[in-house]
Amino acid sequence: MINTESIRYSLRNLKHRKGRSFLTVFSILIGIATIFIFISFGLGLYNYTQEFASDSSADKILILAKGGSAPGLDTTFKLTERDLEVIERSGGVYEATGLYYSVVQVERRSEKIYTFIVSYDPSTDLVLDFLNADIEKGRLLESGDTKKAVLGYNYMFDDRIFKKGLDINDQIEINGTSIKVVGFFESFGNPTDDSQIYITNNYYKDLFPEKDSYSQIIARADIKNIDLAISNIERDLRNERDQKKGEEDFYVQSFQDLIETYSAVLNIIVGFVILIALISVLVSGINTANTMITSVLERFKEIGVLKSIGARNREIFGIFLFESAFLGVLAGIMGVLLGFLITSVAGSVLANLGWSFLAPYYSPWLFIGCILFAGVTGAISGVIPAIRASKINTVDALRYE
Repeated sequence: MINTESIRYSLRNLKHRKGRSFLTVFSILIGIATIFIFISFGLGLYNYTQEFASDSSADKILILAKGGSAPGLDTTFKLTERDLEVIERSGGVYEATGLYYSVVQVERRSEKIYTFIVSYDPSTDLVLDFLNADIEKGRLLESGDTKKAVLGYNYMFDDRIFKKGLDINDQIEINGTSIKVVGFFESFGNPTDDSQIYITNNYYKDLFPEKDSYSQIIARADIKNIDLAISNIERDLRNERDQKKGEEDFYVQSFQDLIETYSAVLNIIVGFVILIALISVLVSGINTANTMITSVLERFKEIGVLKSIGARNREIFGIFLFESAFLGVLAGIMGVLLGFLITSVAGSVLANLGWSFLAPYYSPWLFIGCILFAGVTGAISGVIPAIRASKINTVDALRYE
């Protein structure tokens, strides 16, 4: 449809009208860059959730008490030691454990902060598997550890929690009690989790003797029969609490269900933002069509000359379609480069701020798809002007002033 000479002719024309060509490219590249940014960060969040949806977490069941505040902080609704025993005996459950958490005051010399303290039973790996937690420095907690704690990742660094970072065997005060640091977890990817403090359940009970409710209970079941295990837990807890179905004061949900719920919400948010970006691209496409129509009008006589020396309708059509498609592809390449630059810088800034889980993910198809989408958008925008140009009457065009 278009030969090498026609391509050179189109490129010379675009260069001659570089101001208008630049504005057309700019209008498309902004939309493409926006799409690239949100899809790359969306893919990053999907990958982050998939890390938790691995085999080490897929067999976990989460039990929470209902309440008006954060689970475990509302004492109206409780998960007791008796509830844990009931869950452990439920059909299909291999093991279960409870964990506590509270807000505490942490002191280091003259500095004070408030953060969450989380406790778990070191004799089982349920909680660490659920949190996808690995030790970065030092050691994990052991059964019988008192006045010892493993800290979040950020405590190791200057000016993140305290002015001077902590090290193994350093002492901190929690609600006035001196505690020794025995380890640090790897980064969870967000400042809240990376600033938490972890102790054993038994020592937590010494620090908070008035606490009589687990913040949550985690159970492990066979992945193939996890729905049956959830049903058994719900039934057994209803019987224990003398509650009817639909009136439960607790939640039972598989970890996989939590991930799917999160992913569904993420789909809606990312989809909505991309829809806005697509509207921007649509407006850019209309602008491209307007540019090409204007180009046809300006080159009316020129088209007549081309036809008089033997150019066929399909060749005229190909010239204008190529110009609009070329502008789209060029805008796509520039938009992808701009999006990559922005996401790279934003990802580095977020990581330095402690939000490393908000990292962009780059798929080859993301680059290719954005460029192709921009090219198709440009081509579609140029179809009508190209058809109009190809159908111009030669005699009328030569007489046009």
